[in-house]
Amino acid sequence: MNNHNNDSGITGAGKVVTSTLGNTVGGLANTVGGVLGAASRGIGETVTGATGGIGKPLGDGVANIGTGLEKGVGSAAQGVKDAGEWKTGPKKF
Repeated sequence: MNNHNNDSGITGAGKVVTSTLGNTVGGLANTVGGVLGAASRGIGETVTGATGGIGKPLGDGVANIGTGLEKGVGSAAQGVKDAGEWKTGPKKF
């Protein structure tokens, strides 16, 4: 039998480095996405609160843009983490 460990030697060291880097970059991206999402929702609520019903569509739009940004950045961050862990194959949504 021929047993090969794909996580030894240079390959294993490369996986450790890329995993650490991927998790770090992914974590930072999640933080930025969360801050952007929360900030835009706060601004949207402020616009709605300050203008009442007249400004509600604008406030809701700003909040929705932030939520979309947060989800997009989160998805990209997960892709970076997966790449850092050398996960292969198409993602299932």
